[in-house]
Parts: sequence; structure tokens; C-alpha cells
Amino acid sequence: MVTKTLEITSSEGLRAKSAALFVHTASKFDSQILIEKSNKKINAKSIIGVLSLGVKKDEIINVIIMGSDEVAAGEALAQLVETDFKRA
Repeated sequence: MVTKTLEITSSEGLRAKSAALFVHTASKFDSQILIEKSNKKINAKSIIGVLSLGVKKDEIINVIIMGSDEVAAGEALAQLVETDFKRA
């Protein structure tokens, strides 16, 4: 299991385009990926789930990853957040 604590610094938070990119990136991996915020856990591969968290700029989320490609998934999601959701 890999856990990442990420601060969302994007001006829009984790909504619309950034949420779609997060879900798209998470969906590339076989591992189970959860986002936890305020004691609520959702499936990171669900756009509805991600949007339901209402993550705003400068809020902290925990990403919990379990599976065969958990390390790669954690690195990819952390990089996405750290670059303010700009694709490479």
C-alpha cells in the first residue's frame, strides 16, 4: 500500500478539467486508488466521486493506492498534482 498526501495548488482545485485529468490518470493503473478528504473516501477512478469531494485550492487530500502498480500510480498522480495538472 502506498499513501500520498497531496496539496491541490491548482486555482480551480480538483474540479472540472483537473478532476477529469486525475481520473484519467488513475484509470491507467490496475491498482485500487482511493482519495480521502475529511474522513470521506472515494474511488479516484470515478469522476462523480472526485467531484463530490469539492476539493478547493490549497486543500490537502490523501491518496491511498493498493495493487501491483501502486508505486507507479502514486508517482504519476503526485506528478500530475505537482505540475498543476499540466500534461507532459
